[in-house]
This record gives sequence, C-alpha cells and structure tokens, in this order.
Amino acid sequence: MMSALLKTGSLKMKIIWAVVLIMMCLAPLISTEFRLSLLAKFLALAILAIGLDLIWGYGGVLSLGHGVFFGLGGYAMAMYLKLQASGSTLPDFMGWSGLSGLPWFWEPFRSFPMALLLGIALPALLAFALGWFTFRNRITGVYFTILTQALVLITVTLFVGKQEWTGGTNGITGYNAIFGFTLHSAGTTIALYYITLAVLVLAYLLCRRVVNSRFGQVLEAARDGENRVRFLGYDPAGFKTLAFALSGALAGIAGMLFVLQVGIISPSMMGIVPSIEMVLWVALGGRGTLIGAVIGAVVLNAAKTGISEAYPEGWLFVIGGLFVTVVLFMPNGLVGVYRHVVRLLKRRGEVVHVPVSQEKPKVY
Repeated sequence: MMSALLKTGSLKMKIIWAVVLIMMCLAPLISTEFRLSLLAKFLALAILAIGLDLIWGYGGVLSLGHGVFFGLGGYAMAMYLKLQASGSTLPDFMGWSGLSGLPWFWEPFRSFPMALLLGIALPALLAFALGWFTFRNRITGVYFTILTQALVLITVTLFVGKQEWTGGTNGITGYNAIFGFTLHSAGTTIALYYITLAVLVLAYLLCRRVVNSRFGQVLEAARDGENRVRFLGYDPAGFKTLAFALSGALAGIAGMLFVLQVGIISPSMMGIVPSIEMVLWVALGGRGTLIGAVIGAVVLNAAKTGISEAYPEGWLFVIGGLFVTVVLFMPNGLVGVYRHVVRLLKRRGEVVHVPVSQEKPKVY
C-alpha cells in the first residue's frame, strides 16, 4: 500500500512540474517585457543555486565563494560584448586609465565561442584547483568555508585594483547588442528568456543524473561519513573536487546569462554578501533536493525585488530574519516543510480509511 502511495505521489509531482514548465514556457505571452527580463534573471541565478546545492546539499561542503565563479563567467561574457561594442577602438575605461593597447588576455574574448568556453572553463578550473589542494589535504568544514571567503576577498580586491583591465568598481558595462540584436528589445528578451529556461532545465537534469548515479551515491556517503568511504577504497577528495568543479562551471554559466539580462557586471556582484545570499537561496528552498534550490532562488530574489521596490532599506532585515527562521524552524527548507505536510496527510489518510474489519479489538 505504501509503495502504491509513493508511486502515486511521484506521478502527481511529475504532473505538477510538467504543468509548471508549461506555464513557464507561456510566460512571455502574459508578462510584460520588464517582468520577463526579471524572471529570466531569477532563472539564471537558479542555475547557480543548483550547482551550489550539488556541492553543499549532496557533498556536505559549504562554499561562500561561489560569487567568484559567477563573476568570472559574467566578466567573460561582458568582455566579449564590450569588445564588440567598441569595435576597433579600445574599451572606454582602458582609455581613461591610460592604456594604449588591448591587454593580451583580452584578445581571446573577441570570439564568442572562445568567450563562451572560457566563461565555463575558468570557473571550473579555479574550483578544481581549489578543491584539489584543499580536499587532498583533508581541509573541510569551517576551514574550507573560510578559504572560500578569502578567495572572494582576494578576487574582489584584484578586480577593483586593476581598473585598467576590469573597469574597477564600475565593472564592465556600455554594451547593448549581441550578434547585431539589441539586448533590451522585445524579441531578444524573449529569446534570452527561453535560452535561460532551457539551460536551467538541462542543468537540473544533469545534476539529477549525477546525484542518482554511483558518483552521487559516493558523494553523499562521503558527506555522511568520509572515513568510512575511504576505508571502502574510494577517494572522497576526488569526488568532491569533481563536484566542486561542476558547481563552479554552472556558476559561470549563470554569470554569463545574468550579464545578458542586466547588461553589467562589477566586483560588487561577486563579493561576500552576494555569496551569502546564494547559500540562503539553497537553505530556504531545501538543500539536498536540487528543485529546492531552484525554488529558493526564484522565490527569494522575487521577494527581494518586491520588497526593495516598496521598502528599499528593509531588505537586509528580511535577509537576517529569513536566515534565523530557516536555521531555527526550517532546517530542511520549503521542500522539507512540504514533505512533512505530505507525510502527515498520508498518515491521516491511512488511519481514516482503515476498514472496520481490520481494526484491532479493544482490550479492557
């Protein structure tokens, strides 16, 4: 009976998510251009949240440095767009800083395929290198989290200090077209929305396949008992490193899509505060569920936009309140609350629908 209930519940959830996906596909028909662009931005951030959930929810590794991987992807796309907008001349901020020629490491970003490749590869390689040296030396827990925070501080300081290369605190902006299409036109906004939605679905399916594979099982086992996994002959460091690299690659993809939506990338978007917000998305939705990361990213960013419009100075208090609420009352997030409610309803249904003939006789 219980297996039948589980199968029925699983079928219902598949139907629900299919309906949600269909509604998302129809969003351009019922939404304004501005709101559609906002939704696409939220979906891009949800891609990052999925990658963060992979390493934190399933690998047990809390990273507060995903803003760096997000920023590297964003800068890769912004550099391509800036070079296309500048044409044969230097980007404006380089001229203001006194440069007479384009730096050599900017040259590959004249090509869109190369910029796309580097936007994925650079965050993945940085995450791989960081994971390799830390996990191999069995640096985990709060010590790894501190290292990722240090990575954020170093990267932000470097990007702000090298104004002639990165645009400094202003970042890279001043571009409005890709492949000859205006970024903020109605047609381009709809096209970017569908691209972002498709990438989000693919990222979710990829991570779902990973966590359901033997790789994911070993990753979860290492989360729950690393020494036991090591005694069984597996190398937890290798699994965590690969998962961290995949998580960094997804963050880079999210950064590239984000830049196409908002038209700017700056060091402030890869700082400690945004990195903490990313963790909060996963915690609110429910870590270790993947779909919870998507829900948390969309819901929290939508709430941030709405509250910021009405009360610009109140959003930080909301973040603090949500963090305390999740830690104290919702350790498994919104998905955990939903599952708890479903279990209670199932138990009530089993008790109510037990036939009278199967009830145990009362003993006095």
